[in-house]
Amino acid sequence: DAAARAGDDGAAKEGCVHGSIRGPGCAIVRSSHNFARETAVAAQPDLLTVAKLAPFLMEPLQRAFTVHERLHEGDAGAFARIAPQIRAICGSGESKVSAELMPRLPALEIVSIMGVGYDGVDVAAAKARGVMVAHTPDVLNDDVADLALALMLNIARRIAQADQYVRQGKWPSGPMPLARKMSGARLGIVGMGRIGQAIADRAKAFGMSIAYTARSAKAGLPYAFHARVADLAAASDFLVCITPGGAATRKLIDAEVLRALGPAGYLVNVARGSVVDEAALIEALHKGTIAGAGLDVFENEPHVPEALRALDNVVLVPHIGSATVQTRHAMAARAFANLEAHFAGRPLPSAVPECR
Repeated sequence: DAAARAGDDGAAKEGCVHGSIRGPGCAIVRSSHNFARETAVAAQPDLLTVAKLAPFLMEPLQRAFTVHERLHEGDAGAFARIAPQIRAICGSGESKVSAELMPRLPALEIVSIMGVGYDGVDVAAAKARGVMVAHTPDVLNDDVADLALALMLNIARRIAQADQYVRQGKWPSGPMPLARKMSGARLGIVGMGRIGQAIADRAKAFGMSIAYTARSAKAGLPYAFHARVADLAAASDFLVCITPGGAATRKLIDAEVLRALGPAGYLVNVARGSVVDEAALIEALHKGTIAGAGLDVFENEPHVPEALRALDNVVLVPHIGSATVQTRHAMAARAFANLEAHFAGRPLPSAVPECR
């Protein structure tokens, strides 16, 4: 059943042992939100980056670690020489840390992801090797929820199209066609974790009725629960996806769900591109099966199909859910804090649920 795969913006809960090891000697580094607090961590452990990281994360990493920037993507010989020394990996929410990479890093202790999503990390393989996995939840809840509402307003009121209407000099020829009211509409949320609840909180200010689907009903929430995604779609004017990516939710939003959403319904995806069957979505938008869509994520980022870019009833943004200065700095601070805590022998601030 597709609905059983719809989860929270969290992850499955399993046990994992935290095997932190303090390295020989200590180095004073700067950390916390502005990396200004001084604390002791292991002296210059080797760390591999698996993404192009922002300077405000790279700088503290380079002070605390011997950093090897994406060495695994380049000189195979150089990587083979360094690999046995690598004790940590740092990457982004889109990074891949596979079961094939980990055995090449026999000293690996921790993978720290700057992002809430970590579906590119083979957590089961990490656990089997005693490797901790950490991410950066909570600090980006507001930004992602804000963007979800912005996309809803944008597609309902056709703001991007209205901007072009003025810029292209069409206004003197007459007004734009009428748009759709969002206040008071029915909102369905696919995934009622931290971000899903933040979206619901914002939607209440618009007087929207709210329903959701997840692995199971959430105790204490005042919103209607639907066990099947298609049933939720049928009861929604706006369907917002904020469920984790990965095999369990791949193409969760398929042709059946889009048909249930209907010709007056709108889809918003701020989760992962893999959650939506992109080919089915393009067909639904082209044929008028649904009214429109607002998309922050795509199946093969950063490549967006021409068939999708050519459509007028969709708003497309380049995966900017957490892309504000304030939030990205907070995410970087948390990703560094997870590494710092591990090598200082302290509990991680935000291990992934499977490793708690």
